[in-house]
Amino acid sequence: MEKLDSNRVAHIVQAILDDYGDDRAVNKTDLYNQPDKKAILELVEKLLQLLYPGYYGERERKLFSLEHYMAAAVEDVIFHLHKQIAAVLRYSGDEADGLEDRAREMTFAFMERIPRIRAVLDTDIQAAFDGDPAANSRDEVILSYPGLYAISVYRIAHELFTIGVPMIPRIMTEHAHSVTGIDIHPGAQIGDYFFMDHGTGIVIGETTVIGSHVKIYQGVTLGGLSTKGGQKLKGVKRHPTIGDNVTIYSGASILGGDTVIEADVVVGGNAFVTQSVPRGSRVSMKTQSAPKNE
Repeated sequence: MEKLDSNRVAHIVQAILDDYGDDRAVNKTDLYNQPDKKAILELVEKLLQLLYPGYYGERERKLFSLEHYMAAAVEDVIFHLHKQIAAVLRYSGDEADGLEDRAREMTFAFMERIPRIRAVLDTDIQAAFDGDPAANSRDEVILSYPGLYAISVYRIAHELFTIGVPMIPRIMTEHAHSVTGIDIHPGAQIGDYFFMDHGTGIVIGETTVIGSHVKIYQGVTLGGLSTKGGQKLKGVKRHPTIGDNVTIYSGASILGGDTVIEADVVVGGNAFVTQSVPRGSRVSMKTQSAPKNE
């Protein structure tokens, strides 16, 4: 390679440095006081070790002493989670006075919910096994199903979201989105025994409410009718409510905050639903809300 023109290099460097000089979003350079995305994603993997101790992490250490391993793992997660929560609170403009205490309380409040997260994930694993004839074991579901990975990360992120932790929940679920193709906002409310078959292309919006024993297939969108209002729509229920025992087949779109799919409904593939559907109906591209003939 030819020798670089040092004058031109110096000119480029100075031009970039000069471009950092205003308050645009792309110009955040306070490296020590902003959230660390890499550390947050490492926390996801550490939390998965606590949720699934037989499947994630170093088996040799766990075999030597599970109790000591878990004690060390919990302390490690608490230390790093507290650090990142404090960073996002500071970054989001929280008052400095008492910020560390608030971060510590959020950290412990979340960690105390881990048994609850594990309990509901156990139902998700069972739903996947019961709902998929191709599943050979629950172990296979945990180790290989992208839907189980996505719902696991969502359930972690949702608890953090619920206790008011900013930014971190979204970083976690968008990581799962990039890995699995499944996009679940951490603010969505999803009941137990939830199963996403195949999963790729599923979108579940922030204000979606999903009941228990719901099964959805690839390409399903539970979304808003429009995002034209932008930030003015923040806090408004924009996404649908799905009742218990609902099945939604591939490619279906159910849109709108006023749209309620009542219990025991089956929504056929590629259906486009923007109105509420009564209990026990079958919806298809042709029938929309024709009553179920069973």
